[in-house]
Amino acid sequence: MIKKILITFSLLYLAAIWLAYPLQYLPVYIPIYIPGYISVLSAITFLMYAWDKRQAKRSSHTKVNRTPERTLQLLALFGGWPGALLAQQLLRHKSQKRRFIIVLWLCVLVNVAAMGGLYFFV
Repeated sequence: MIKKILITFSLLYLAAIWLAYPLQYLPVYIPIYIPGYISVLSAITFLMYAWDKRQAKRSSHTKVNRTPERTLQLLALFGGWPGALLAQQLLRHKSQKRRFIIVLWLCVLVNVAAMGGLYFFV
């Protein structure tokens, strides 16, 4: 149940930012590349989670380089959180570490608040 809600939340956010410009919910002087930037960064974040999951599985057999948690969290903070949430739910990666989840949700709140600020105060 929660898994479906989080996936839906991520996809609705991406749809909302793509529809905000054609429906003129954001001022004209806000850069049009924001939806593309967030979508591309979300895709990169998803791929980084997938790569780290693959490396985690391989690490039981050989020594491998893993993606640092800080890198995954920074990608989420800079706008890739929809991809992070999708990867976390679909790949079941980084979904048990409480500290990691708390930081991820702080990134989500910062990003949603920033977009809300653009909508309401600009």
